[in-house]
Amino acid sequence: MSKDLEQIIMTAGDLPTIPVVATKVMQLMDDENSTADDLARVVASDPAVAARVLKISNSSFYGAQRQIQTLPHAIMMLGFVTLKSVVVAASVKQVYHPYGLTEKLLWEHSFGAGLAARLIALELRQINPDEAFLGGLFHDIGKQIMNFLDKDKFQEVMQLCYNEGMSFAQAEQMLFHYTHEDAGALVIKKWNFPEHLIKAVQAHHSLDLGEDADPYLSNLTNVVSLSNLFCHRYGVGTLAAEEELDVAASLPATQLGLSEERTTALLERFIEAYTKDQSFFS
Repeated sequence: MSKDLEQIIMTAGDLPTIPVVATKVMQLMDDENSTADDLARVVASDPAVAARVLKISNSSFYGAQRQIQTLPHAIMMLGFVTLKSVVVAASVKQVYHPYGLTEKLLWEHSFGAGLAARLIALELRQINPDEAFLGGLFHDIGKQIMNFLDKDKFQEVMQLCYNEGMSFAQAEQMLFHYTHEDAGALVIKKWNFPEHLIKAVQAHHSLDLGEDADPYLSNLTNVVSLSNLFCHRYGVGTLAAEEELDVAASLPATQLGLSEERTTALLERFIEAYTKDQSFFS
């Protein structure tokens, strides 16, 4: 990882920050004495975040059987742990403002990957689905950070990818001299997220975790990597679907032990859920 990049990320005062409400919620989650009312008060302190939490809570993806109208009800229905990931998602959306086409695509791709990762984790039962959701949500946050640091240069990266067929890795290395994986890992490190989430974000393309990697971390990284492919297959947050992409034959699917039949079923469930609930996350 570039020391120059680390210096930029860790010392820059004008980089997007995760809203205070998300930080407070994470602290409350670690306090065994915290109650649903405590969490509701913290979330309610940021009306924009509170509104998005209620909106997301009412999506079918989270199994709402009837309309959730209050924060305490959302907490009761979702549970403390799931609420944490929903609050983080509702907070992180602010990082993608101002909301032009580039930011819209990046947000749709990130949230889509979060949904896919949660769905895959629920199917496999090897990792916490809410951690998987956060891994998917954050996997490309580095792209938004690059867009924030130099919007013109990032647009040039996009042009090289979409118009000249260059891979994103080649284009970002040529123009930025670092990767979105590294930028993303450093940003969520700055936001004080857990080490295994940082490593999963950094390795979601390479899957290079070393020979002695913890099995949980390996599974988390593979799920995050696979969730990215789910989005590319259907064009979620990209300009076009990659219909020829063989997701079932991909390395993360193979390493997770997913058969072609299970992968296909998961893909179908993902795009059905994403299409049905997209308005809840926009």
